[in-house]
Amino acid sequence: MMTAVNTIRIQKGRVDEILARFQTPKSVHTFEGFILMEVLKKENSPDYDEIKVCTTWEDHSFFEKWLESRASQKAHAQKSEQKPEDSPILGSELTTFEVAIQHKPATQEV
Repeated sequence: MMTAVNTIRIQKGRVDEILARFQTPKSVHTFEGFILMEVLKKENSPDYDEIKVCTTWEDHSFFEKWLESRASQKAHAQKSEQKPEDSPILGSELTTFEVAIQHKPATQEV
């Protein structure tokens, strides 16, 4: 299992514009090997806002297929349609992680 994390830096006070883009599930949620998406909003950042878009996949090959897909290209092209001077996005960085250890809640036997 692996997780991809896209860290997006956003102009202070404009984070809700970007969060709205993730409110409704998109095509990534239908891809083979997709497990989970979480969008994390950083708290108490003084200079800029930040979110982390975390997607978890069965393995790296499924994530690579998503990156290469037309759906991914289309989703990212929509961001670039906005004029750069109007965009609240200051920058982004994609990192990937192998899920080495994962704990789920313990089940209580009755």
